[in-house]
Amino acid sequence: MENKKKKGFLDEFFIKNSMDLPFFLLLLLVLAIGLVMLLSSSYFYAFYNTAGNDSLHYFKRQLFFAITGLGIMYIVSKLDYKYLKLFGTIGMGVSLLLLVIVLLMPSEDGIKRWIDLGFFQFQPSEVAKFMLILFLANGLSKDYKKLTSSKLSKESFAKQIYAMSGNKILISQGTTTLFYYLFVVVVIAGLVALESHLSGTILILGIGVIMLWLGEGRAKWFAIGATVAIVAVIIVVKEYDNIPLLRDYMAERIKAWLDKDYEPTGARWQTNQSLYAIGSGGFFGSGLGNSKEKYLYVSEPQNDFIFAIVCEELGFVGATAILLLYGALIVRGITIGMHAKDRFGSLVAFGMVFQLGLQVALNVAVVTDTVPNTGIGLPFFSYGGSSMWLCLAEMGAVLSVSRQANMPKVYTFKKQKVK
Repeated sequence: MENKKKKGFLDEFFIKNSMDLPFFLLLLLVLAIGLVMLLSSSYFYAFYNTAGNDSLHYFKRQLFFAITGLGIMYIVSKLDYKYLKLFGTIGMGVSLLLLVIVLLMPSEDGIKRWIDLGFFQFQPSEVAKFMLILFLANGLSKDYKKLTSSKLSKESFAKQIYAMSGNKILISQGTTTLFYYLFVVVVIAGLVALESHLSGTILILGIGVIMLWLGEGRAKWFAIGATVAIVAVIIVVKEYDNIPLLRDYMAERIKAWLDKDYEPTGARWQTNQSLYAIGSGGFFGSGLGNSKEKYLYVSEPQNDFIFAIVCEELGFVGATAILLLYGALIVRGITIGMHAKDRFGSLVAFGMVFQLGLQVALNVAVVTDTVPNTGIGLPFFSYGGSSMWLCLAEMGAVLSVSRQANMPKVYTFKKQKVK
């Protein structure tokens, strides 16, 4: 008889199966290019704006966040993803608490986005994005039958409405379930909105809609929601000066987006310089390190507008290649989700890569002046510790799903036994 090895304590939590190598290599390639471009875009700005004129200030910190983030990603990837259900439940409560705490912090011009621990700052909205995906993936997979049910809801208010309407107004289990999870999304988005964090609010709402759609909520509600959203956007764009909920800086950004001649040395400055950078890059670019706009023209070029420097130095060809790499990463993540062993795994993989794609699309739209400036970073390129750690943790969750996905295990460093 064969001697069976006893499972260690950690064997219950960690998976020994191989992770998906194409996804991992694509991620490393995007991350490596991001680090190179951050160094190129930031060294001049860092020289003039840091103590000791340290040109490598942002690069060294970002490199540290990337290396430690890869460690976080590896640990998450080894974790049996079924335990992410617990993370989503507990993490959602923690996220709500952090979003409330940040509102109690001292504000900077009415903007409250960061919790400062002294040695490190982080944005609770970054944590909220990750935990919202896990929470919705768990809930929507668990309540799938309710979400797709046409039966009368068991909630007392639904039964009362049904009876009062003469058995004409049916509120189904699917509707109440959908609106429960939509309520959670709106609460999170509302708290982020109170931070005056427009880009974070848009991302949270986008994640919520994508996850509810993937969870197979009824199509009619999405059609109604899309109609309402389009009307709301039109109203905001046309009446931004008369909407009390919009802060002054938000209204000014909309005005600057609509009127290309508005305050060229003020509200339009960053966007105009971004467009100059993109235009001067041409087809093949000026060459790595040869950007002129990063010399204190594009404000903080290592942050939200780093893609403009990418376009200037690498040109249309280089920028397109980077977007194709993002696309390949997302497609591979979708493939992993399609082959996941259960609905929860599929929703986790889909949610993580769709969130990545949404953030990339919004960043490029802002940099190219397609939408108003909302201050949204480019994943793995823009400077930021909490963003880097959370993005890599999200990719670790996708790799965790891939370890148990129903896919050919041909991508492995392990020796295969010959039968």
